[in-house]
Amino acid sequence: MDLLLKETIPGGGHASLIVKRGQSLRITDLHGGANVSVMLVNAAEKSERLNLPDSLKCQHTAKLTAGHCLYSDMGRVLAAIVADTCGWHDSIGGVSNAQEVYERYGAGRYQELRNAFYRNGTDNLLVEMSKWGLDISDLLMTLNLFSRVDVSDAGALTYVPGNSTAGDYVELYAPMNTLVVLTAIQHPLDPHPEYAPRPVTLALSEAEREIAELCRTSCEENVRGFINTDRFFL
Repeated sequence: MDLLLKETIPGGGHASLIVKRGQSLRITDLHGGANVSVMLVNAAEKSERLNLPDSLKCQHTAKLTAGHCLYSDMGRVLAAIVADTCGWHDSIGGVSNAQEVYERYGAGRYQELRNAFYRNGTDNLLVEMSKWGLDISDLLMTLNLFSRVDVSDAGALTYVPGNSTAGDYVELYAPMNTLVVLTAIQHPLDPHPEYAPRPVTLALSEAEREIAELCRTSCEENVRGFINTDRFFL
């Protein structure tokens, strides 16, 4: 694969980019314990966004990993998970907001801490979304890469520490031009008592379409999803 871009997103940082049809984005946890909250949007029609309930139910899983697709609300594939060394990514925990960060970690204001001030996932995503003409009404579903949340029989949610180790990565292949908006921020259910988001690297590459065959053929629903996506470009 031809590397097009490589950059490090510091803990608490945020970024956005369009991963074009036929490209892949590898996200790597540098030190272990990272969480990356991700939004996916059709870059050509921004009303089409990631739909996690559809992604889970059409593939009969709540455990997204290699071989699974991330679907839009139009039944098209925004991204396919073609490689994953972590093995579990949270689809139900959502993203932190300013009040939650304040209650858990304290004020952490810019006036005292300058660039080390405490950030939150919602505001970080909104900063990036504004660059593409999106606002708070467009902030819907987020996938938390590298994090695991277990659900008890009674419906209680439990964050599982240590799910991701240093060097773990997940690679997303784009069957369409997909706007990726992300922030490297702690999971809202992370019980760690200190504000300590971890850095990640992004590596954007040209890729062969064949690498998506694992996802395209993993179930009948994904065959149809890729057909729907290909039809969008006819």
